Parts: sequence; structure tokens; C-alpha cells
Amino acid sequence: MRQIVLTQTGPGNGTTAPLDIHGRPDISLQVVVNGTVNWTVQQTLDNPQTVAAPTWFSHPDANMVAQTVNRQGNYAYVPAAVRIVVNSGAGSATLTIIQSGDNRA
Repeated sequence: MRQIVLTQTGPGNGTTAPLDIHGRPDISLQVVVNGTVNWTVQQTLDNPQTVAAPTWFSHPDANMVAQTVNRQGNYAYVPAAVRIVVNSGAGSATLTIIQSGDNRA
């Protein structure tokens, strides 16, 4: 799967990144902070293309919730979609997502 890069500037919910629910469950996450922000990675099992208001959950790893520094994490399962939330602060948080695939470039 291609690399997905999402940036949220200022407090609010970032853009939703749908994942390949039929793909491999190996998903790498990286968040890079610019400025001073508190951020959280969230996921849902709801299909954001068919559910008007998906139910979002904070990442199960505390290192990906309410953080203020750069972090890397992962999923061992495939959520339907992922997003970055800036809880507070001034600046931005950039979430990079890589889902393992079948050796395609």
C-alpha cells in the first residue's frame, strides 16, 4: 500500500485515512510534531465511506494518545480508517501510515 501522510494544524480532527481491510495487518505509524501540540491517533472499524458518523477510538497504545513529542507505533490488526487529532496547542502533527502489502512499489 502507498504511504499516507496526513497533517493536522491546530486543534481539531484530521483527515480520515481509509485502510485496506483486506490487506496485511502490519501497519506502521509515525507522528512528527511541529510547534507545541498535544495529539492522539484514533481508529475506527466503521467504514467511513458508508457510515456518516464513524465511532472513533483512541489508539490502544498509550504512547500514541495525548502525546506532545514525535512517536512511532503500529497496529497488529487492520482498522477501517485512521486519523490524527490535535487535542490542543499551536502547531501541527503529521501522521505517516504504511500498511504492508504484497511487495508492490
